[in-house]
Amino acid sequence: MAGNLKRDEAQERARVLGVDSYTVELDLTTGGETFRSTTVVRFSSSEPGARTFIELAAPRVLSATLNGQELDPAELFDGERLTLPSVAAENELTVVADAAYMRTGEGLHRFVDPVDGAVYLYSQFETADAHRMYACFDQPDLKATFELTVLAPPEWEVVSNSAPDAVREDTGSEGRVRWHFPATEPMSTYITALIAGPYHVVRDHHDGIDLGLFCRASLAEHLDSAELFDVTKRGFDFFHELFGVRYAFGKYDQLFVPEFNAGAMENAGAVTFLEDYVFRSRVTDARYERRAETILHEMAHMWFGDLVTMRWWDDLWLNESFATYASVYAQVNATRWKEAWTTFANVEKAWALRQDQLPSTHPIAADMTDIQAVEVNFDGITYAKGASVLKQLAAYVGVDSFFAGVRAYFQEFAFGNTELKDLLKHLEAASGRDLSGWSREWLETTGVNTMRADFEVADDGTFSSFAVLQEADPEHPTLRSHRLAVGLYDRTDEGIVRRERVELDVSGARTEVPELIGKARPDLVLVNDDDLTFTKIRLDERSLATVVEGAGQIRESLPRALVFGAAWDMTRDGEMAARDYVRLVISGIDGVDDVMVAQTLLRQAHGALVNYADQGWRRIGQEQLADRLQQLVNDAEPGGDLQLAYVNALAATAVSDAHLSLLRGLLDGALTVEGLSVDTDLRWTILRRLVSTGKAGEGEIAAELEKDPTATGARHAAGARAAIPTPGAKAAAWERIVGSELANAEFRATLLGFTEPDHAELLRPYVEKYFAQLQPAWKGWTGEFAQSFAEMVYPSSLVEEATVERTDAYIEKEDPAPALRRLLIEGRAGVVRALRARETDTAAGRERA
Repeated sequence: MAGNLKRDEAQERARVLGVDSYTVELDLTTGGETFRSTTVVRFSSSEPGARTFIELAAPRVLSATLNGQELDPAELFDGERLTLPSVAAENELTVVADAAYMRTGEGLHRFVDPVDGAVYLYSQFETADAHRMYACFDQPDLKATFELTVLAPPEWEVVSNSAPDAVREDTGSEGRVRWHFPATEPMSTYITALIAGPYHVVRDHHDGIDLGLFCRASLAEHLDSAELFDVTKRGFDFFHELFGVRYAFGKYDQLFVPEFNAGAMENAGAVTFLEDYVFRSRVTDARYERRAETILHEMAHMWFGDLVTMRWWDDLWLNESFATYASVYAQVNATRWKEAWTTFANVEKAWALRQDQLPSTHPIAADMTDIQAVEVNFDGITYAKGASVLKQLAAYVGVDSFFAGVRAYFQEFAFGNTELKDLLKHLEAASGRDLSGWSREWLETTGVNTMRADFEVADDGTFSSFAVLQEADPEHPTLRSHRLAVGLYDRTDEGIVRRERVELDVSGARTEVPELIGKARPDLVLVNDDDLTFTKIRLDERSLATVVEGAGQIRESLPRALVFGAAWDMTRDGEMAARDYVRLVISGIDGVDDVMVAQTLLRQAHGALVNYADQGWRRIGQEQLADRLQQLVNDAEPGGDLQLAYVNALAATAVSDAHLSLLRGLLDGALTVEGLSVDTDLRWTILRRLVSTGKAGEGEIAAELEKDPTATGARHAAGARAAIPTPGAKAAAWERIVGSELANAEFRATLLGFTEPDHAELLRPYVEKYFAQLQPAWKGWTGEFAQSFAEMVYPSSLVEEATVERTDAYIEKEDPAPALRRLLIEGRAGVVRALRARETDTAAGRERA
């Protein structure tokens, strides 16, 4: 991995330096490999004569001048850092370099559209890649103003953090015009931005804010600007009222860019998004819901992250957790997705629970010693557990008090840097609660608690005692204070509905609930009703039977999601056989009308079959699930979201000749289903399954790519080729993976195809090759590529003790870097969990034989 700033280096540099401004000029007309980067940095030092450094990753530094004195790049520049041997009290540094375009989605990424040959650029700097575009002190607490001049082809749009005050000015040079962006407010380097190319643009205006939407010209017909602007305007109205501080960065552009590694990035005033959010084929409303969450997440960052920024990456969690919590809160209160907390429980909470049970689990407030540690920490704890805990904190102090504290925090620290204690100070003042104990329990410890009801029932069927029991894993023994609710649900003619709800504080191993004494025992007791706290839950025997027999009859979406989630937890923990979970989904899925929940359940059922089922029963289970899906496709509302969700799930599950023939018929047009449009992306989804099962091959892939010669089509084709189930195809894919010639999007697509879960035996020869490639990849590739390789190519489909032993041997012998070690032990933990779950499923099969 290139470039790895350490926290102690950053602290020392921040102690000595204060940065005033960056004035940057970029010439983007110098060719396809590099661009000219000229940076003037003005900064001060509290220790004149101190030796320090500035980051710059570039093939060539042409000149460097500090306070009028020439610096020798040959002596002072190592490819990533330029040493500044002696700084004055006030300094001006000028650095001229040829910087490199990237194809990894880091730094300044360059993409050529295969449809029209147009070139598109975008920057991606989090956590520390701004210095791939311009020389800078690349850490979040050295904020400065950012002024940018860009020389670009005349047909290009150019976007940065501020609105331009010079657009396409004549330079006197053919094929080159000038754009100028005036100095911004002080901001961290990682949220500065440049996006350039012949982007299609749609503009609007709302409440004093100029709005822009951008995408590649070849996607313009699919840009649903009315929907996107609607969510954006609702978000600004809601956050302005909620946060009590106006948006601070002038205009607001949202740009859908190609080959983006993440979902989005909160560049101040110039938010970049994965262009898959421009839907070129029909998608379910679940995708629109997730896109809206992403839009609101990035908008929340304009306050929490951009306006007020963490001092160092230890508080990355607070950035991401707050944005996640605030985005769902906004969805529920300001958009049409009123059940967004159900999605949160299904998606974010499941992610958090999985992450928190790995051996690499860490406190929410993590100890980030360097940038490598940060880059593997964009995980389920940083985003989802943190957001769950903030939701719990809001319930604990009161939502009104929570946001009153947030408003005071924004007002005090605007354009500054903070630590967790600064936020807690304002939350304590607003709520009157001492949060030091809460912080220790929730932010500085690891692991997840488990809650269950403990009760006795009198002869008349009422509770004679009722308590909530709290348990902790022996390796993470903290029992925490929780604010939660207990719900009592009865079977009725209208379905399973809630009769009673009690909300209380839980602490320690046992908390009595006297309010429920004398209440009739229900069919379902749901601890953590309304999902107020972060915990696993376990159902009593009668409640579990109710769920197994009729989970789909629960009328409200959130409790239905919670009980399905409890069953999934039990499956992952080896307490419920995978076959029972699959049968639970098969029997209950028709009662689920929330498409997001349905998609999650079907994805988990597929995961249970692949990872946790006895391999002798796996194919039987796949055929049973596929049979049910085929029936659901035929019975679903024609053209509805659920119909599309069922088809996609069938395309992931089909193994029998009958089901694969059905898919072939849909692809060829020999078979039609009323209301179902087999459009471009669905065609690729179906073809991928036919390829991975040996029912289609290179000829069909090439023919499909000819029909869809786009960047997305090329990505689908790369994944499909890597998923061909032959030794030759796997060998070719491996060479592409390690050959360093792929751009980031095709690289990830090839990894996914290569590691197709059904191809475990084909992947066995690559176990040793994987371990042999780890160190070269980690040391020589960019962080994004190295991390993706280490995580995605880990031999997780070989669920056997040999995989665990080989991982242990590698760690013991090679002593890998902490971030790489973490990825390996996470992969190992997945195999160990799968072994345990398969034992449970095998035992269940024997008992019923």
